[in-house]
Amino acid sequence: MSFKDHFSTQATDYAQYRPNYPEALFAYLATLVPEHKLAWDCGTGNGQAALSLAPHFEKISATDPSAKQIANATPHAKINYHIAPAERTEIPPHSVDLITVAQALHWFDFEKFYAEVGRVLKPNGVLAVWCYTLLESEPQIDAILNEFYFDIVGRYWPPERKLLENNYRDIPFPFEQITTPRFYMEQEWRLDDLFGYLGTWSSVQRFIAQHGEDPREQIRARLREAWGEVAEPRRIKWPLHLKIGRLER
Repeated sequence: MSFKDHFSTQATDYAQYRPNYPEALFAYLATLVPEHKLAWDCGTGNGQAALSLAPHFEKISATDPSAKQIANATPHAKINYHIAPAERTEIPPHSVDLITVAQALHWFDFEKFYAEVGRVLKPNGVLAVWCYTLLESEPQIDAILNEFYFDIVGRYWPPERKLLENNYRDIPFPFEQITTPRFYMEQEWRLDDLFGYLGTWSSVQRFIAQHGEDPREQIRARLREAWGEVAEPRRIKWPLHLKIGRLER
């Protein structure tokens, strides 16, 4: 099965600059399942979520269709990384306690993926998916980034991005949903960290490929002015939007 590869080009930067999910999220997810033998992190990318699952599960299967993403994933004794599409894996039937999908569900073939979920989850197993969009900082910084996102690189986002922008409300989710607490990602970043993160956006890479220039340069001076001392770290926050469901048999 082919897949839309929007991230292999910037896989190294993706591993360096993507924000980390809160550890409290994974501790919470672990409370939802009675056993903690095997978790599957689907669409693992560089393994961010898989690494955070490691303290809570005996083993983690982490899959991604991108060989470059898997090559940049952080090794861990509990994690088995595999190149595989979300819709077809070699995970044994009814062996998984928890499935996580971090910022990736909008790329999947929903019907085929949910069939695979039903195949590999244990009875009463849990599927947890989440997404995030624009970061939140200070108003003057947020205004520049909103302009960059929508006006400068907006038309270079792939169509699936619309599902993410609507916080996954339009994505089918045929499971008994669980009401969840609110979680946020938070980072202390310098301005260079923020620019590195913007460079991981697929829209930025598509802009560069089409025009031969980096769109971040259009906002660099204004963002530097709004930031102030460039070496001074600032608090950056992303609200997470979760869908968590239990497979009833």
